Amino acid sequence: MKKSFSSIIILLCALSACSSSDADDARDMNQPIISEEGIIANPVECQQYHPGDVIPVQYVFTDDVELGQYNIEIHNNFDHHTHSGSAVDCELDMKKEAGDKAWIFNQDFTIPAGQRTYTTHIDIPIPSDAETGDYHFMIRLTDRAGWQQLKAIAIKIK
Repeated sequence: MKKSFSSIIILLCALSACSSSDADDARDMNQPIISEEGIIANPVECQQYHPGDVIPVQYVFTDDVELGQYNIEIHNNFDHHTHSGSAVDCELDMKKEAGDKAWIFNQDFTIPAGQRTYTTHIDIPIPSDAETGDYHFMIRLTDRAGWQQLKAIAIKIK
């Protein structure tokens, strides 16, 4: 009896050591959402920019428990590879090899703790000497539990 009472006490201590954050992570079984609802989203499929322009980024992120962070990556699509099943087919330039001025952007952004909804407003400057052609704009949104959503958009720098 004394041994099982000790086991119960140890079990209760272990359970009370779990924080509500651990419980939230355990119940979060859904990917976060990248949405265009209620805003003028940017960029959108097939949008064109010029070297020296700024890409104003605006999307709404939501999660059922808590958002974590997001990453924005921009890289060339000179070889016409794909990342997602977009319903929109943008007109592509001829395939080509990337030169020294092919633009690459890759940056992580933290979402303030406790957020279930967050609207991003970021301006990304395109280098004035960026090589023109087809590019992919990608957002990877991760919630606090580690679930991820990817949105890949075809853009063009002319």
